[in-house]
Amino acid sequence: MLGEIIAPETPVASTPDTPAEARPFDPADSTVLIVDDNEPNLELLQAYLGELKCRTLLARDGAEALEQFRNASPDLVLLDIMMPRMSGFQVCEAIRRDEGETRTPVLMVTALNQVADVERALEAGADEFLTKPVDRRELLVRVQSQLKIHHLRRELRAARAEVAHLRDQSTPD
Repeated sequence: MLGEIIAPETPVASTPDTPAEARPFDPADSTVLIVDDNEPNLELLQAYLGELKCRTLLARDGAEALEQFRNASPDLVLLDIMMPRMSGFQVCEAIRRDEGETRTPVLMVTALNQVADVERALEAGADEFLTKPVDRRELLVRVQSQLKIHHLRRELRAARAEVAHLRDQSTPD
């Protein structure tokens, strides 16, 4: 009807019966692992991500990053490349070997800026590549985009599992 006011779509309420995959995407529900051996860089990236209200975990080297990754299962990893003992390339490769089908997004944040560096990062399994100094707005847009993709992948896995479950139940024995 002309002039009728239509209420905006009501988001799905989070209840114990509503799986996380059924809730609308909100970056505040996400955990981001920030990995950098430079303390000011860690603090700056953490401050930027504070605008999204997501939970942040900090790691100062590759070994700590892998431990945090395995223990906390973050939704996104912001990863410096040039670190002592274990490079960001090596950390990214280890993440990809460990995680299976989850495919956690990895965003490389580095002072390296050559095409060969971008190629190497992507070959190691990175999803995005940002050069320092990082523009706050670009970082936030890319983080939100990767978190949304991760959320949608999770929803797709849950939907596929539900379809398989329903198919198994409907198949006569």
